[in-house]
Amino acid sequence: MTEDDQLMIRIQSGEACAFEELVNKYQGALHGFFYRNTRDAQLAEDLSQETLLRVFNQSWDYLPVGRFRGWMYRIGRNLMIDNIRRQSHDALVRAVKGAGKEEQDMLARIAGEFLSPEEKASQHELAAMVNELLEEIPAEQRLTFTLHHFSGLSLPEVADVTETTTATAKSRLRLAREKLQLKLKRRGLHAPNAGRD
Repeated sequence: MTEDDQLMIRIQSGEACAFEELVNKYQGALHGFFYRNTRDAQLAEDLSQETLLRVFNQSWDYLPVGRFRGWMYRIGRNLMIDNIRRQSHDALVRAVKGAGKEEQDMLARIAGEFLSPEEKASQHELAAMVNELLEEIPAEQRLTFTLHHFSGLSLPEVADVTETTTATAKSRLRLAREKLQLKLKRRGLHAPNAGRD
């Protein structure tokens, strides 16, 4: 049984501090996930809180079988989609006016995939470019890419969150990487490892 499953069992049994632990563990990750997909810090905060409240309210529906993160991110994804529909515009493609330090650090983490050893010195510039280019790829591919790279979900977990098959998730991830690689190449950068899982 995973640590998350144990927390959910404690929440189901009415232990108040268990929910606090869950919030402390996942609030930042959820905020980052929503921010990267909506480009709106306040909306990301609201969606993070609403997701955690729904996790609490739906805790009785959760079966402790080691799939908590996928279950939680599916709740969050559905909330984000509902919000976008309500606003009647695509919040996923709004431009970022400036990324904070935490966002830049996360972007730098994935930037290594697109760098040859000679290009390592310009990691921050590349991370900013990847952030900008993510806005130009289709929403499903961007969502798959951010869930896998930023939220650390495995492809089966990504498939579960996006309510698709693992093969489809893998295909979307591959397409996202190929498109990013091509866009980087057009800007004069080579991305030799972009097709890696």
